[in-house]
Amino acid sequence: MSTAWARLVGSRSRPRARFHMLVDTGAAGAGPDGPGPAEETPKAPAGRRLALLLPGLLLLGGIIYDLGTPPGYTASPFFAAAPLVAAALSALRTTVVTGVLSLTAACLLAELHGVRDPTQAATEIITVATVTLLAFVINRVVRRSDRRLASARGVAEAAQRAVLPVPPARLAGLDIAARYVAAERFAAIGGDLYAVQDTPHGVRLVVGDVRGKGLQAVEIVAILIGAFREAAEQESTLEGLAGRLERALQREGARRADMEVSEGFTTAVLAELPRADTTLRVITRGHPAPLLLRGDGEVRALEPEAFALPLGMGELSGLPDRVTELPFAEGETLLLFTDGVTEARDSHGEFYDPVERLRGHAFAGPGELLDVLVADVERHTGGGTSDDMALLAVRRVPARTNGGAGSGNGSGLVSGSGPANVSDHRP
Repeated sequence: MSTAWARLVGSRSRPRARFHMLVDTGAAGAGPDGPGPAEETPKAPAGRRLALLLPGLLLLGGIIYDLGTPPGYTASPFFAAAPLVAAALSALRTTVVTGVLSLTAACLLAELHGVRDPTQAATEIITVATVTLLAFVINRVVRRSDRRLASARGVAEAAQRAVLPVPPARLAGLDIAARYVAAERFAAIGGDLYAVQDTPHGVRLVVGDVRGKGLQAVEIVAILIGAFREAAEQESTLEGLAGRLERALQREGARRADMEVSEGFTTAVLAELPRADTTLRVITRGHPAPLLLRGDGEVRALEPEAFALPLGMGELSGLPDRVTELPFAEGETLLLFTDGVTEARDSHGEFYDPVERLRGHAFAGPGELLDVLVADVERHTGGGTSDDMALLAVRRVPARTNGGAGSGNGSGLVSGSGPANVSDHRP
């Protein structure tokens, strides 16, 4: 672990507990599909463990209350509450055991004190028995809902991998890492996207942010990724690739009568890394400028020479795309991200500035860079963001360590997002 991690992130505090996707294609030991949820077996938080003990505490409290109070007082509310709590938090077996113990305790205590009022005693026992039966029913309903939710999450994971598959850790002499962090709790897919594709023209990248949220945004993501997959292979220039994506969005808007779609747009950055040289070509369409990180800690924002409208709005300007071309030397890292990073605010309303936060730090590779960035954004916001974050980092490997250059799968689009696991990332 480098000193950059310790200096920038500080204490290894656990990020907020939320459902988000996180893929580390550059981390050691990560498989081709990224880490899965089964790989993590975190301990239950203290609050959860206390909740699981609550039925037993209610039973014990009821017994103590009944034995320590005059005969006119009843502990039946304790005995009725115990199986209800167990029904919501525990398995059916635990609920049954709790219900049986509650009913047994009510009967034994009534016998212990002597039945002075048979009607009251019978009423209390019948009440506990009735609530226990209701607890059984509630438990089955809750468990069935849990299974349905788990199934829905599994479908969401599969859809995420299909729409945005995981990129390889090494491709054509480049180290690659990617992240997708959803702001929406329990969301598995959002409107941000990124993709990497090895083509005859070099390695091509895209990071974008679709206007809007929800399933409609996901549909547009799928359309753009499909268009990128095809056009990246066929178009000889980066301008031609941007034009194909523009036309794909325009066709989709014309096909639908939905006003939200027909007026939609996508901010994006397209990049190209030719194999033959160390040139980097970039087109920015209304998107936050990518960053170029050098080995000495210098960070440079690759601002475009002229402002360009997002994809889907090209007809309004009528201007051709302009490519920014610059050298991309060995050991340098290209960082692309969506505005979930730059629009993250702290408690005082101050925006997160990745240039200032990353300047002066060195990172072992793209994976560590994104680990630090994700953790630092979450710490800046206090554990909550209002927008998704898609991040892609690419480093040109020095020639002496580039034994795997050109060894990528060469199968076209390899893009990342993940969930590849649908679990929390804890650097």
